[in-house]
Amino acid sequence: MDSEQVAVAAIRQCYSAIGAEDLMKKTGEKTRDRLIGQVRGSGHVSTLEHLHITFAIEGISRACSHQLVRHRNWAYSQQSQRYVDLSEDELPYVMPPSIAKNETTRALFVEKMEEAERSYRKLIERGVKAEDARFVLPNACETKLVATANATSLLHFFEVRTCRRAQWEIRALAEEMLVLAREIAPKIFEVAGPTCETEGVCWEGDLSCGKWKGIEGGELRVRGQFGKRKQ
Repeated sequence: MDSEQVAVAAIRQCYSAIGAEDLMKKTGEKTRDRLIGQVRGSGHVSTLEHLHITFAIEGISRACSHQLVRHRNWAYSQQSQRYVDLSEDELPYVMPPSIAKNETTRALFVEKMEEAERSYRKLIERGVKAEDARFVLPNACETKLVATANATSLLHFFEVRTCRRAQWEIRALAEEMLVLAREIAPKIFEVAGPTCETEGVCWEGDLSCGKWKGIEGGELRVRGQFGKRKQ
């Protein structure tokens, strides 16, 4: 089934006497694109909540997953450090580029990861359950999870997490997820990303990265204030 047809059926259902199944069959591509553009343009995007996308995510750190789960209306199933014994293989972890680029900081980081791994193994060997041994594991540990979100929530996620002020790891994850989302629902996610790109407006005030200055007609604003600066 065309994923965007589900959202369009929900849009049309608000104004139609016939059911959603018939609406999906009777809605052509031009009408579908027009309706999606209409709700996106007006900001009335609650109907897009009927479209859900599920992502299988691997290779991110626990630090990153802690940020991801702050998007509270998503559904998550994450690899459990309580039930999964990580002592049988080499401990997988994520090293930030700012640490990896310097030989001294890289060596220090690796040393601490290896120390945490040894401590974890020793605790497991001494009969400590994984649910308690995990307390010595760092935020850098890799994790795996399945995450499901509706299209409306994803639009907000891409708005804040592809912004250059987002931390590098979750920003990279969000950019990859946006590519996949556009394959599934190209019209819905055609215009998605930081507001400086989608609206020509940065809402970060004094915390702005300044990218808006390089966008024609770009503006810097602060919510709740009337003042604005134009490029």
